[in-house]
Amino acid sequence: MTKAVQPTGATSVLDISVSASLPCSNDLELRSVSDTVSVIIVNYNVNNCLRNCVSSALDQVDALIVVDNASTDGSVAKLEAEFADDQRLTIIRNRENLGFAAACNIGAEVSTGKYLFFLNPDCVLAPDSVNRLVRVLDDYPNVGMVGGLLLNPDGTEQAGGRRVVPTPWRAFVRVSGLSYFSWRWPKLCSDFLLHNQPLPAGPIEVEAISGACVLMRRALFNEIGRWDERYFLHCEDLDLCMAVRGKGLNIMFVPEARIVHDKGRCSRSRPIFVAWHKHRGMIRFYGKYFRQQYPGVLFYLVCLGVWLQFSCVAMWHAGTLAFGHLWGRRG
Repeated sequence: MTKAVQPTGATSVLDISVSASLPCSNDLELRSVSDTVSVIIVNYNVNNCLRNCVSSALDQVDALIVVDNASTDGSVAKLEAEFADDQRLTIIRNRENLGFAAACNIGAEVSTGKYLFFLNPDCVLAPDSVNRLVRVLDDYPNVGMVGGLLLNPDGTEQAGGRRVVPTPWRAFVRVSGLSYFSWRWPKLCSDFLLHNQPLPAGPIEVEAISGACVLMRRALFNEIGRWDERYFLHCEDLDLCMAVRGKGLNIMFVPEARIVHDKGRCSRSRPIFVAWHKHRGMIRFYGKYFRQQYPGVLFYLVCLGVWLQFSCVAMWHAGTLAFGHLWGRRG
Protein backbone atom coordinates (compact mmCIF):
# COMPACT_ATOMS: atom_id res chain seq x y z
CA MET A 1 0.00 0.00 0.00
CA THR A 2 1.26 3.49 -0.84
CA LYS A 3 2.87 5.13 2.19
CA ALA A 4 1.50 8.60 2.93
CA VAL A 5 2.87 11.14 5.36
CA GLN A 6 0.30 13.56 6.71
CA PRO A 7 0.96 17.29 6.36
CA THR A 8 3.10 18.65 9.15
CA GLY A 9 4.92 21.38 7.30
CA ALA A 10 7.23 18.71 5.91
CA THR A 11 7.37 16.95 2.53
CA SER A 12 7.58 13.57 0.71
CA VAL A 13 10.04 11.00 -0.62
CA LEU A 14 10.53 8.16 -3.13
CA ASP A 15 13.06 5.30 -3.29
CA ILE A 16 14.18 3.70 -6.57
CA SER A 17 15.73 0.48 -7.82
CA VAL A 18 17.48 -0.42 -11.05
CA SER A 19 19.14 -3.43 -12.60
CA ALA A 20 22.46 -2.24 -14.00
CA SER A 21 25.39 -3.74 -15.81
CA LEU A 22 28.33 -2.08 -14.11
CA PRO A 23 32.09 -2.63 -14.33
CA CYS A 24 33.67 -4.75 -11.59
CA SER A 25 37.43 -5.27 -11.84
CA ASN A 26 37.93 -5.89 -15.57
CA ASP A 27 34.59 -7.60 -16.16
CA LEU A 28 30.99 -6.46 -16.43
CA GLU A 29 28.51 -8.12 -14.12
CA LEU A 30 24.83 -7.53 -13.42
CA ARG A 31 23.95 -6.09 -10.07
CA SER A 32 20.89 -4.39 -8.66
CA VAL A 33 21.06 -0.79 -7.54
CA SER A 34 17.55 -0.92 -6.12
CA ASP A 35 18.84 -0.34 -2.60
CA THR A 36 21.35 2.34 -3.59
CA VAL A 37 19.28 4.97 -5.42
CA SER A 38 16.58 7.17 -3.91
CA VAL A 39 14.51 9.22 -6.33
CA ILE A 40 13.03 12.46 -5.04
CA ILE A 41 10.27 14.22 -6.97
CA VAL A 42 8.95 17.61 -5.87
CA ASN A 43 5.40 18.14 -7.13
CA TYR A 44 3.35 21.29 -7.53
CA ASN A 45 0.21 21.32 -9.68
CA VAL A 46 1.46 19.35 -12.70
CA ASN A 47 -1.69 17.24 -12.96
CA ASN A 48 -1.25 14.15 -15.14
CA CYS A 49 2.46 14.84 -15.65
CA LEU A 50 3.12 13.53 -12.14
CA ARG A 51 1.49 10.19 -12.91
CA ASN A 52 3.49 9.83 -16.13
CA CYS A 53 6.74 10.71 -14.36
CA VAL A 54 6.19 8.24 -11.53
CA SER A 55 5.13 5.49 -13.91
CA SER A 56 8.25 5.92 -16.05
CA ALA A 57 10.45 5.80 -12.96
CA LEU A 58 8.76 2.73 -11.49
CA ASP A 59 9.50 0.91 -14.73
CA GLN A 60 13.16 1.14 -13.71
CA VAL A 61 13.23 1.39 -9.93
CA ASP A 62 11.78 -0.17 -6.80
CA ALA A 63 11.17 2.83 -4.56
CA LEU A 64 9.92 6.38 -5.11
CA ILE A 65 9.48 9.47 -2.92
CA VAL A 66 7.10 12.27 -3.90
CA VAL A 67 7.17 15.54 -2.00
CA ASP A 68 4.06 17.62 -2.68
CA ASN A 69 4.21 21.39 -2.15
CA ALA A 70 0.51 21.91 -1.28
CA SER A 71 -0.85 21.21 -4.76
CA THR A 72 -4.50 22.02 -5.41
CA ASP A 73 -5.00 20.25 -8.75
CA GLY A 74 -5.73 16.78 -7.41
CA SER A 75 -2.52 15.33 -8.86
CA VAL A 76 -1.55 13.61 -5.61
CA ALA A 77 -5.02 12.14 -5.10
CA LYS A 78 -4.89 10.67 -8.61
CA LEU A 79 -1.46 9.23 -7.88
CA GLU A 80 -2.65 7.65 -4.64
CA ALA A 81 -5.66 6.13 -6.37
CA GLU A 82 -3.63 4.57 -9.19
CA PHE A 83 -0.76 3.32 -7.01
CA ALA A 84 -2.81 2.56 -3.88
CA ASP A 85 -1.30 -0.92 -3.46
CA ASP A 86 2.24 -0.02 -4.46
CA GLN A 87 4.58 -0.04 -1.47
CA ARG A 88 7.39 1.43 -3.52
CA LEU A 89 5.73 4.84 -3.38
CA THR A 90 5.87 7.23 -0.43
CA ILE A 91 4.03 10.54 -0.50
CA ILE A 92 4.68 13.50 1.80
CA ARG A 93 2.38 16.51 1.79
CA ASN A 94 3.43 19.99 2.79
CA ARG A 95 0.88 22.33 4.30
CA GLU A 96 2.26 25.13 2.13
CA ASN A 97 4.52 25.64 -0.85
CA LEU A 98 7.99 25.58 0.70
CA GLY A 99 9.84 26.01 -2.57
CA PHE A 100 11.83 23.54 -4.63
CA ALA A 101 15.07 23.48 -2.62
CA ALA A 102 13.39 23.00 0.76
CA ALA A 103 11.18 20.21 -0.60
CA CYS A 104 14.21 18.46 -2.12
CA ASN A 105 15.92 18.55 1.27
CA ILE A 106 12.88 17.09 3.00
CA GLY A 107 12.83 14.28 0.48
CA ALA A 108 16.52 13.63 0.97
CA GLU A 109 16.06 13.41 4.73
CA VAL A 110 13.61 10.53 4.45
CA SER A 111 15.51 8.71 1.73
CA THR A 112 17.97 5.91 2.39
CA GLY A 113 19.89 5.39 -0.85
CA LYS A 114 23.60 5.77 -1.44
CA TYR A 115 22.69 7.90 -4.46
CA LEU A 116 20.08 10.68 -4.63
CA PHE A 117 18.22 11.26 -7.88
CA PHE A 118 16.29 14.55 -8.03
CA LEU A 119 13.74 14.50 -10.83
CA ASN A 120 11.16 17.07 -11.93
CA PRO A 121 7.53 15.87 -12.01
CA ASP A 122 7.10 17.01 -15.63
CA CYS A 123 9.80 14.57 -16.79
CA VAL A 124 9.40 11.13 -18.36
CA LEU A 125 12.42 8.80 -18.23
CA ALA A 126 13.44 6.80 -21.25
CA PRO A 127 14.19 3.12 -20.55
CA ASP A 128 17.47 2.43 -18.73
CA SER A 129 18.21 6.12 -18.09
CA VAL A 130 18.71 5.70 -14.33
CA ASN A 131 21.07 2.81 -14.96
CA ARG A 132 23.11 4.87 -17.43
CA LEU A 133 23.44 7.79 -15.00
CA VAL A 134 24.51 5.53 -12.12
CA ARG A 135 27.05 3.79 -14.32
CA VAL A 136 28.75 7.07 -15.24
CA LEU A 137 28.88 8.17 -11.60
CA ASP A 138 30.43 4.81 -10.66
CA ASP A 139 32.90 4.88 -13.56
CA TYR A 140 34.29 8.33 -12.71
CA PRO A 141 35.27 8.74 -9.02
CA ASN A 142 36.20 12.39 -9.64
CA VAL A 143 32.64 13.18 -10.79
CA GLY A 144 30.26 14.47 -8.17
CA MET A 145 27.06 14.93 -10.15
CA VAL A 146 25.55 13.77 -13.45
CA GLY A 147 22.57 14.81 -15.55
CA GLY A 148 20.90 13.45 -18.66
CA LEU A 149 19.80 14.70 -22.06
CA LEU A 150 16.64 16.77 -21.62
CA LEU A 151 14.36 16.64 -24.64
CA ASN A 152 11.38 18.78 -25.59
CA PRO A 153 8.16 16.89 -26.32
CA ASP A 154 8.96 17.23 -30.05
CA GLY A 155 12.26 15.38 -29.56
CA THR A 156 14.63 18.35 -29.88
CA GLU A 157 17.27 19.01 -27.25
CA GLN A 158 16.08 21.37 -24.56
CA ALA A 159 18.03 24.43 -23.46
CA GLY A 160 19.60 24.21 -20.02
CA GLY A 161 20.42 20.52 -19.80
CA ARG A 162 24.09 21.30 -20.44
CA ARG A 163 25.59 24.74 -19.98
CA VAL A 164 28.44 26.80 -18.66
CA VAL A 165 27.94 28.86 -15.54
CA PRO A 166 25.88 31.96 -16.46
CA THR A 167 28.04 34.75 -15.11
CA PRO A 168 26.47 38.24 -15.22
CA TRP A 169 28.43 38.97 -18.41
CA ARG A 170 27.29 35.76 -20.11
CA ALA A 171 23.70 36.50 -19.11
CA PHE A 172 24.01 39.99 -20.59
CA VAL A 173 25.41 38.55 -23.82
CA ARG A 174 22.43 36.23 -24.14
CA VAL A 175 19.74 38.80 -23.26
CA SER A 176 21.27 41.51 -25.47
CA GLY A 177 21.65 39.24 -28.49
CA LEU A 178 25.44 39.60 -28.57
CA SER A 179 25.65 35.80 -28.63
CA TYR A 180 24.94 36.12 -32.36
CA PHE A 181 28.56 37.24 -32.76
CA SER A 182 30.00 34.19 -30.97
CA TRP A 183 31.26 32.90 -34.33
CA ARG A 184 33.51 35.96 -34.52
CA TRP A 185 34.45 36.39 -30.83
CA PRO A 186 33.71 33.04 -29.17
CA LYS A 187 35.34 33.89 -25.83
CA LEU A 188 33.64 37.25 -25.53
CA CYS A 189 30.19 36.52 -26.96
CA SER A 190 29.55 32.85 -26.33
CA ASP A 191 26.17 31.81 -24.94
CA PHE A 192 26.01 29.96 -21.61
CA LEU A 193 23.56 27.41 -23.09
CA LEU A 194 25.15 24.58 -25.07
CA HIS A 195 22.15 22.83 -26.63
CA ASN A 196 22.89 24.27 -30.07
CA GLN A 197 26.30 22.62 -30.11
CA PRO A 198 26.68 19.11 -31.61
CA LEU A 199 25.55 16.39 -29.25
CA PRO A 200 28.58 14.54 -27.84
CA ALA A 201 28.94 10.83 -28.57
CA GLY A 202 29.30 9.99 -24.89
CA PRO A 203 29.48 11.48 -21.39
CA ILE A 204 31.23 14.84 -21.30
CA GLU A 205 32.26 17.25 -18.56
CA VAL A 206 30.22 20.47 -18.31
CA GLU A 207 30.11 23.34 -15.85
CA ALA A 208 26.42 22.99 -15.01
CA ILE A 209 23.36 20.83 -15.58
CA SER A 210 19.65 21.34 -14.96
CA GLY A 211 17.95 20.69 -11.62
CA ALA A 212 15.25 18.83 -13.55
CA CYS A 213 17.50 15.74 -13.54
CA VAL A 214 20.33 15.44 -11.00
CA LEU A 215 22.01 12.29 -9.70
CA MET A 216 24.65 12.51 -6.99
CA ARG A 217 26.11 10.61 -4.06
CA ARG A 218 24.43 11.08 -0.69
CA ALA A 219 27.80 11.52 1.03
CA LEU A 220 28.63 14.49 -1.20
CA PHE A 221 25.13 15.93 -0.78
CA ASN A 222 25.57 15.91 2.99
CA GLU A 223 29.08 17.29 2.71
CA ILE A 224 28.11 20.36 0.68
CA GLY A 225 25.19 21.11 2.99
CA ARG A 226 22.23 20.15 0.78
CA TRP A 227 20.22 22.54 -1.46
CA ASP A 228 20.35 26.19 -0.43
CA GLU A 229 16.81 26.86 0.80
CA ARG A 230 17.25 30.62 0.42
CA TYR A 231 16.36 30.01 -3.22
CA PHE A 232 12.62 29.45 -3.60
CA LEU A 233 12.52 28.58 -7.29
CA HIS A 234 15.23 28.71 -9.99
CA CYS A 235 19.02 29.12 -9.69
CA GLU A 236 19.24 26.62 -6.83
CA ASP A 237 20.51 24.06 -9.35
CA LEU A 238 23.30 26.41 -10.46
CA ASP A 239 24.16 26.96 -6.81
CA LEU A 240 24.39 23.20 -6.28
CA CYS A 241 26.66 22.88 -9.33
CA MET A 242 28.94 25.59 -7.94
CA ALA A 243 29.07 23.80 -4.58
CA VAL A 244 30.02 20.51 -6.24
CA ARG A 245 32.73 22.14 -8.33
CA GLY A 246 33.93 23.95 -5.21
CA LYS A 247 34.80 20.52 -3.81
CA GLY A 248 37.10 19.92 -6.78
CA LEU A 249 34.68 17.47 -8.41
CA ASN A 250 33.42 17.44 -11.98
CA ILE A 251 29.90 17.47 -13.43
CA MET A 252 29.04 15.17 -16.31
CA PHE A 253 26.39 15.42 -19.02
CA VAL A 254 25.23 11.96 -20.14
CA PRO A 255 23.51 12.08 -23.57
CA GLU A 256 22.63 8.37 -23.46
CA ALA A 257 20.28 9.03 -20.51
CA ARG A 258 17.25 10.58 -22.20
CA ILE A 259 14.47 12.42 -20.42
CA VAL A 260 11.48 14.09 -22.04
CA HIS A 261 10.84 17.30 -20.09
CA ASP A 262 7.60 19.23 -20.52
CA LYS A 263 9.36 22.31 -19.20
CA GLY A 264 7.40 24.90 -17.24
CA ARG A 265 4.24 22.82 -16.78
CA CYS A 266 3.87 23.79 -13.12
CA SER A 267 4.65 27.49 -13.74
CA ARG A 268 2.38 28.30 -16.68
CA SER A 269 -0.53 29.32 -14.47
CA ARG A 270 1.63 31.75 -12.44
CA PRO A 271 4.18 33.23 -14.86
CA ILE A 272 4.78 36.50 -12.99
CA PHE A 273 5.21 34.68 -9.65
CA VAL A 274 7.75 32.35 -11.26
CA ALA A 275 9.56 35.22 -13.01
CA TRP A 276 9.83 37.08 -9.69
CA HIS A 277 11.50 34.16 -7.94
CA LYS A 278 13.70 33.42 -10.95
CA HIS A 279 15.14 36.94 -11.01
CA ARG A 280 15.36 37.07 -7.23
CA GLY A 281 17.35 33.84 -7.42
CA MET A 282 19.65 35.37 -10.02
CA ILE A 283 20.45 38.26 -7.67
CA ARG A 284 21.26 35.84 -4.86
CA PHE A 285 23.38 33.65 -7.14
CA TYR A 286 25.38 36.58 -8.51
CA GLY A 287 25.88 38.04 -5.05
CA LYS A 288 27.02 34.72 -3.62
CA TYR A 289 29.55 33.81 -6.30
CA PHE A 290 30.45 36.91 -8.34
CA ARG A 291 30.33 39.86 -5.95
CA GLN A 292 34.13 40.04 -5.86
CA GLN A 293 34.35 40.07 -9.67
CA TYR A 294 31.76 42.85 -9.95
CA PRO A 295 32.58 45.16 -7.04
CA GLY A 296 30.85 48.37 -6.00
CA VAL A 297 28.74 50.21 -8.54
CA LEU A 298 29.26 47.51 -11.19
CA PHE A 299 27.46 44.91 -9.08
CA TYR A 300 24.53 47.25 -8.48
CA LEU A 301 24.33 47.84 -12.22
CA VAL A 302 24.08 44.07 -12.65
CA CYS A 303 21.24 43.98 -10.11
CA LEU A 304 19.52 46.87 -11.87
CA GLY A 305 19.76 45.01 -15.17
CA VAL A 306 18.21 41.89 -13.60
CA TRP A 307 15.25 43.83 -12.21
CA LEU A 308 14.77 45.73 -15.46
CA GLN A 309 14.58 42.40 -17.23
CA PHE A 310 12.03 41.18 -14.68
CA SER A 311 9.95 44.32 -15.24
CA CYS A 312 9.86 43.68 -18.98
CA VAL A 313 8.95 40.03 -18.49
CA ALA A 314 6.25 40.88 -15.95
CA MET A 315 4.72 43.54 -18.19
CA TRP A 316 4.71 41.14 -21.14
CA HIS A 317 2.94 38.44 -19.12
CA ALA A 318 0.50 40.95 -17.64
CA GLY A 319 -0.33 42.25 -21.12
CA THR A 320 -0.75 38.72 -22.46
CA LEU A 321 -3.08 37.77 -19.62
CA ALA A 322 -5.11 40.97 -20.00
CA PHE A 323 -5.42 40.48 -23.75
CA GLY A 324 -6.47 36.88 -23.28
CA HIS A 325 -9.11 37.90 -20.73
CA LEU A 326 -10.54 40.61 -23.01
CA TRP A 327 -10.51 38.31 -26.02
CA GLY A 328 -12.31 35.67 -24.00
CA ARG A 329 -15.00 38.12 -22.96
CA ARG A 330 -15.52 39.25 -26.54
CA GLY A 331 -15.75 35.67 -27.67
